[in-house]
Amino acid sequence: MNLATQFVDSNLEAGRAERIALHTRDGACTYGQLAELMNRIGNVLLSVGVRRQQRVLLALADSVEFVATWYAAQKIGAVTAEVYTFLPAKDYAYYIDYTEAAAVVVDAETLPRVREALGTSVHRPAVLVSGAHDSALTSGEHSLRALLAQSSPELVAAPTRADDIAIWKFTTGSTGRPKACVHPVRSAVVSHQCYARAVLGMSGDDVVLPVPKLFFGYARDLTALYPFGVGGAGVLFAERSTPELIFELIAEHRPTILVNVPTMMQAMLDHPAAADQDLGCLRLCTSAGEALPEPLHRRWMERFGVEVLDGMGSSEAYHIFISSSPGRVRAGSMGEAVPGYEVELVDDSGGAVDDGAIGRIRVRGDSIALMYWDAPEKTAETFAPRTVLTGDLAERDGDGYFWYRGRADDLLKVGGIWVAPTEVEACLADHPDVSEAAVVGVERDGLTRISAHVVLRAGADATPEALRAFVRSRLSGHKVPQEVEIVSGLPHTASGKVDRRAIKESMRTRVAGASAV
Repeated sequence: MNLATQFVDSNLEAGRAERIALHTRDGACTYGQLAELMNRIGNVLLSVGVRRQQRVLLALADSVEFVATWYAAQKIGAVTAEVYTFLPAKDYAYYIDYTEAAAVVVDAETLPRVREALGTSVHRPAVLVSGAHDSALTSGEHSLRALLAQSSPELVAAPTRADDIAIWKFTTGSTGRPKACVHPVRSAVVSHQCYARAVLGMSGDDVVLPVPKLFFGYARDLTALYPFGVGGAGVLFAERSTPELIFELIAEHRPTILVNVPTMMQAMLDHPAAADQDLGCLRLCTSAGEALPEPLHRRWMERFGVEVLDGMGSSEAYHIFISSSPGRVRAGSMGEAVPGYEVELVDDSGGAVDDGAIGRIRVRGDSIALMYWDAPEKTAETFAPRTVLTGDLAERDGDGYFWYRGRADDLLKVGGIWVAPTEVEACLADHPDVSEAAVVGVERDGLTRISAHVVLRAGADATPEALRAFVRSRLSGHKVPQEVEIVSGLPHTASGKVDRRAIKESMRTRVAGASAV
């Protein structure tokens, strides 16, 4: 079981060599062209010393080269890992040393920062530079374009097995340094069957446009793995995602699936030209990465009429394991367990909780990671054979639908009673003047206070007191924020989630500065 033969070469065997695999800003790439480039890059990786089970770290913008390199590493039996292209050098140094990558693949954008990172990192990988670049290459750096001209278009796939390590998926790092969830070959295959085919009903007619970039496994799998399993196509673009660009790409490529996140859904709805957009080509939109508020979901349906399949996944479980299904959507709910997965909610002792009660999510399935790399204690706390205990909280109703209730480590104890920030955020999001809200806990005189940071819609003038009164009219008194701050925007992680850690750090810095004065 080799992912390159399973998802790329199989299309040639099925007579789809001339079929489009990837739509790009520079034109289309067929399965035949992708397979040849994959093979050439695989031979390049072998020529610079990459061997089976060694890591190949991708730090380059979304492109055909990105996709071909990912599959090339899989074809030779190496292990792939991807990182964001706008990281500072110190973060690249961390990833290089943590992965002990045999090769790092970069482009003109990331090359300077990777060079700087290598000045402080302990590890010394081969550096392959993709695309055009003006910089003269130094020792250990290789022009991918030059090596490709000398490499063979023929490559025999390594005889990898279902349980061989193939993919590292990084956690978001919301509670510390990102950790690698180590996945075998079977994780991708199982997720494709259980989610892409059984839930999304993906077929060869589908064209998938992602809002997040490919370094985020949610987007990469939905754009350049799952469609390939059925002869479909993905859309690639190197630029940062904006509402204008997404509307432009929808008009140009007429995708059938939009891979989205709530933050972009909000931005698309708030765009001045939203009413003029034709999204009739889309048969569905996926949402993941953070909870999709019910008011936002309702606005999306009223404006665009495209069914949204909200879902929950994790790096530990490989991809989505709870999802809404076409025709079975309940706004505000994440949906039901994906076929092939057992999802239960448990208390602190590991016992199952009743419907209507909040518990931690525990998932069983054949796509669960083997471990966290180099973290045996955390692995023991989190994983059992093909089972993961997540840090997420949810409530299940009597019909089997799951409702997100935040992270276990985000819960606030106010006046001796637990409060889920997501419940307060959802309430604030229901206010007609609110565009986005984030709730965190702050310590004041030894007590935890609820602090809400709110972004208002354009032209809105709601006051902090009015927002507090709105929450008070809907929730218990102990859930009303003691502090409401109107802000111009909220920080987000690279994967699109609201960065509560950054909010807390900003507040600590301000308090420290005020104390110093």
